[in-house]
Amino acid sequence: MGNNFKATILLAVMTAFIVLVGQMMGGTGGMIIALFLAAGMNFFSYWFSGKIVLRMYKAQEVTPDETPQVYDIVRKLAVRAGLPMPKIYVIPEKSPNAFATGRNPEHAVVAVTEGLLELMNREEIEGVLAHELAHIKNRDILIGSIAATLAGAIMGIASMARWSAIFGGARSDDDEGGGGVIGLIVMSIIAPVAAMLIQMAISRSREYMADAAGAGFAGNPKGLSGALAKLGAYSGRLPMKANPSTAHMFIVNPLSGRSLMSLFSTHPPLEERISRLGGIRTEEKNDDSGINRGEQEAKSFWDGLSR
Repeated sequence: MGNNFKATILLAVMTAFIVLVGQMMGGTGGMIIALFLAAGMNFFSYWFSGKIVLRMYKAQEVTPDETPQVYDIVRKLAVRAGLPMPKIYVIPEKSPNAFATGRNPEHAVVAVTEGLLELMNREEIEGVLAHELAHIKNRDILIGSIAATLAGAIMGIASMARWSAIFGGARSDDDEGGGGVIGLIVMSIIAPVAAMLIQMAISRSREYMADAAGAGFAGNPKGLSGALAKLGAYSGRLPMKANPSTAHMFIVNPLSGRSLMSLFSTHPPLEERISRLGGIRTEEKNDDSGINRGEQEAKSFWDGLSR
């Protein structure tokens, strides 16, 4: 219920923003047009935001024959989590990462990169997929997909406002309530900040919750610990061609070390996530072999690519 409320708030904020830009660009008439535009975008975001993100990364649905190991892992995890079997997509990208999307558990998708499947062993793949199924179980996927769509739309509208101000497309301050050139320039500056705030609204606590729940689904936190260590080792070495508006959807920030957007990451530090997973252990509390093995295998894999 909490995430449904957040999704409603995000859609309301997006509507208000589009209407405001329309009023600045075209006065009352522009505001009315923008209102209809916002209604259409809200409908589109709710029903198709997941598909938009998948298409953005050229993700392709795979069959059990193509990826039998992944299907076997997901099927077992879905049963343990009490979830319907999600669709599985593979992203043609060497940088290791993963995300889940869809408007509800019945229409959920888990997407992994080719690099993740090449880099991780079975236990680590299971840990990553369990984390993504936890997002589905916690119903994080709808709000994450909507936030990605809206953040991208806000950035696009900000660009339109900026070019409109440059080429004199805005109405004067006293023309039907238009905001004028100054108003559009201010809006074009504020809009990217608003897009980042929308991403920040996706609480970091959801990653901790998904880590803990995923460890429970997998029955062992070592796989996810090792996977996070590898992902951390690769975050700056093998950058991903990711859209900043979708960064919050991935299991680790794909922009790490490459963009100012990483400073506003919705992800908590990997070290803290690994530490918390370590706290879940009981008899294996002092066994850090999963983390150490992950770091060592990541280094070996990277050295192999470098040769």
